[in-house]
Amino acid sequence: MNRFDVVIIGGGAAGLSAALVLGRARRAVLVVDTGAPRNGPAARLQGFLSRDGLRPADLLAAGRAEVVGYGGRVAVDTVTGVTGSAVAGFTVDLAAGGRVLARRLLVATGLRDEIPDIPGLRERWGRDVLHCPYCHGWEVRDRQLGVIADGSPDSVRYTQIVRQWTDDLLLFVPAGNLTEEQRQALAARGVGIVEAGVDRVLVSDDRLTGVRLAHGEVVRRDALFVPPRFVPNDALLAALGCDFTRDGWVVISSDGRTSVPGVWAAGNVANPRAQVITAAGEGSAAAISINASLVDEDVRDAITASQQVMAS
Repeated sequence: MNRFDVVIIGGGAAGLSAALVLGRARRAVLVVDTGAPRNGPAARLQGFLSRDGLRPADLLAAGRAEVVGYGGRVAVDTVTGVTGSAVAGFTVDLAAGGRVLARRLLVATGLRDEIPDIPGLRERWGRDVLHCPYCHGWEVRDRQLGVIADGSPDSVRYTQIVRQWTDDLLLFVPAGNLTEEQRQALAARGVGIVEAGVDRVLVSDDRLTGVRLAHGEVVRRDALFVPPRFVPNDALLAALGCDFTRDGWVVISSDGRTSVPGVWAAGNVANPRAQVITAAGEGSAAAISINASLVDEDVRDAITASQQVMAS
């Protein structure tokens, strides 16, 4: 059975960044990734210094090549289960039938976006139905934009942020969900309010053209923003017994340590607001912490071995 210093579950920006740091630290590293990144539908990634506008697939390909260049391994596979501990080592089971051992684990499995069940919405996700104005706002600036939201304080705040990129913005919200104060704030910045359910997203020639409301009216829009519900892919962390917050996110320290010794988490699985560049930084920080933990163990093992030799 292959043994690694660190098995990294998830090969996005966080996982690959950690693998790069650990590979350069001369650690034996395996990255296991399903090959289906969350940002796969997006044409470009934005806001990553020196990589702005790069295709997500190109970033991942470059990252994998860098990891392999330092002796790391990358497997396109799915982890089906993990058992063990930092003391005895972790056994990682793979869907392809293999099994590997790890001294430490980093879980960087990201999250998934739950969006309203509106026909046509999911098909345009990451293209002209968007969730992050900082990631995509520049690309649709000064166009006819819409926000589909529930009228909660967070969603109204989100709408005010989207307003930064256009003077022509409509908020589609169920009737009766806005307070008078919210209405005044939206009106003050010229945000239109459409209090009606959205029945369907309209597309022509592979381009979003607007929405059809529940009562049949068609409203032209060039792109839509939708604040999704973020759901972490954290089943492995839960199975390992990690602590979670009341909001359902794994508890980690500033360097990514979970409550379970030997297990770290980084990126969107622990931080829903981490953009690609943020996730990469979190992966790097976790890797440094993991290596320090391994060094401490290496020192203890060396002392024990030395004492045994002296005793014999």
